[in-house]
Amino acid sequence: HQALASEPLRLLHVVPTYLPAVRYGGPIRSVHALCRELAAAGHDTHVFTTSVDGPDDSDVPLGVPVDVEGVKVTYFPSRVLRRLYWSPPMRRALDGATGGFDAVHLHSVFLWPILAGARAARARGVPYVISPRGMLVPELIRRKSRLVKEAWIRLVDRANLEHAGAVHATSTVEARHIASFGWRLPRIEVIPHGVDDPPPPSRAALSPDIATAIAGGPTVLAFGRLNWEKGLDRLIAALGEAPGVRAVMAGPDAEGHAAYLAAEAARVGVADRVTIVARHVSGPDKEALFGAARLFAMTSLSENFGIAAFEAMRRGLPVLATPDVGMSEVVRDVQAGMVVDPTPPAIAAGLRAMYADPELCRRQGEAGRRHVVDHYGWPAVARRMADLYRSIAKTGRAGVAA
Repeated sequence: HQALASEPLRLLHVVPTYLPAVRYGGPIRSVHALCRELAAAGHDTHVFTTSVDGPDDSDVPLGVPVDVEGVKVTYFPSRVLRRLYWSPPMRRALDGATGGFDAVHLHSVFLWPILAGARAARARGVPYVISPRGMLVPELIRRKSRLVKEAWIRLVDRANLEHAGAVHATSTVEARHIASFGWRLPRIEVIPHGVDDPPPPSRAALSPDIATAIAGGPTVLAFGRLNWEKGLDRLIAALGEAPGVRAVMAGPDAEGHAAYLAAEAARVGVADRVTIVARHVSGPDKEALFGAARLFAMTSLSENFGIAAFEAMRRGLPVLATPDVGMSEVVRDVQAGMVVDPTPPAIAAGLRAMYADPELCRRQGEAGRRHVVDHYGWPAVARRMADLYRSIAKTGRAGVAA
């Protein structure tokens, strides 16, 4: 486990869910993209995950490695306590296999596979990295399941984080949130997500709901899971003060939130200017939504990175973001859009200014596109992550857990 800089690494990633369970949004795609690029760079890259896909299970073999674009993915069943992704077969596999890896990367917190992966790594002296994936945000913890999460942090996650070789954050905003807990943490390494290039143009027919959504001319696009954390009610309220601005909100519906958003649009009096596409959107449909937008809006209560906003920038769209979105610092620094206060009047003012000035949007969008191309390609991100794994591997095996 003293990996040299020139040697490929043997890596184990532990994540509660994985492709093809795309309902879980950006983290699913970003973890796979990282693993794919690590494998392409010659590292022996394995993933342990569950087959959970909402109330159902992905149609995948269980307990045997499956090749997913060069990544060796092993899916395990979760029969009970599925919201925690509890899986005794995964625990047995972790106990048997973890000692053979140079480093372990744990993605998420508050969930059973991360606990099991951390314990297995510590018991075998294998260094590990934890990526909280935006879940260690004090405000979000207070707003949802506060008592349960605080107890889990105190009893489980704090020890897992303090014994890690490093904690990985995807933005300085997320790093500040993690540091604010005041624990005796290892170093917090900020390495962003990467961004894939857009696919080549397609002549495939659009789905009827997408064709309808883009038929009315330029839109403000919000793309990603439809849930309360995304702050889409702020955007709807802002539309009441931004006459003529149309919005499309597209992504998988989380816990019936799409119906709430539709009711909010009706209450504010903007239902005729809000289109909600409550499903996973990909391929030509996704590209059509980006292509029809004048700007991209991300008004989340908290967003550790903001993958969809970076995808918009890669396609030349300017971004309107609120300060708690991790990528807002990039928008501000490279003048790729506007960062506004997280209030409906401030969001409305930003919408009016950008929507009314196509030339401003073009300049901002081009600035963002150049920056993403230069700094957020997945191969470069994978190299930085491999350097992090090597650095913790060189420190020797982690202390054995009690």
